[in-house]
Amino acid sequence: MLSGRAGGSPRTARKNGPLLTPTSKYPGPKPGRVPHSDFLDCPTGLVEYYFEDGIFRWSDGLYRMYGYERGEVVPSMEMVLPHVEPEDRPRVLAYWDHVSKHGGPSSIYVSIRDRKDRQHKLLYSADYIMDGTTPIGVWGVVVDLTTSIHTDRHQLATEAVAASAVNRAAIEQAKGILMGRTGITADEAYGLMSQLSQDTNRKVYAIAQEIIERTTVGAGDQGNQDHPLL
Repeated sequence: MLSGRAGGSPRTARKNGPLLTPTSKYPGPKPGRVPHSDFLDCPTGLVEYYFEDGIFRWSDGLYRMYGYERGEVVPSMEMVLPHVEPEDRPRVLAYWDHVSKHGGPSSIYVSIRDRKDRQHKLLYSADYIMDGTTPIGVWGVVVDLTTSIHTDRHQLATEAVAASAVNRAAIEQAKGILMGRTGITADEAYGLMSQLSQDTNRKVYAIAQEIIERTTVGAGDQGNQDHPLL
């Protein structure tokens, strides 16, 4: 993503070749550990920027996050910024200024639109490229969290709908119990539960569940059925 200059701590120089083989600061997963990509299951890209030539070097994965293939565009800040959501652009510029002047490690969460206007949620983490004790550039890892976020949201939404259905079923059952015992209407039964909910600072679902338990678990035992609405 992300021109600048540099003082700080990070990876040793390796400028030749098509791209990015992190060295001293990123030795790769330790023996016996699951590779990062296997458990994260998120697209990952790499970027290098050298102060000397001012050229951004992207991995193929980073090109793909923006909807391109290698050779279709020349990576630069001017090329990237139009892809960044407008509200995130000032933060991206400030982040790059900070990393290029002070190093890292430092991270930023950014929303972008790819070539086909699809939104991606990216996590950038960057640090200096070092030549001995001298910072000569910046390198970064980019993780596309979009699929992971959507999966989590879908799961949460599914669980919420399921929980809502269970709660509604309990409320309907409790309404039926009150109607059968007192001869009131469905609306009046819900109104009573709602009022008790407000008076006791409890959820309507909790009131309904209590009514069900009092009338089923303790059937035949009048003491167990003692409830303000029964």
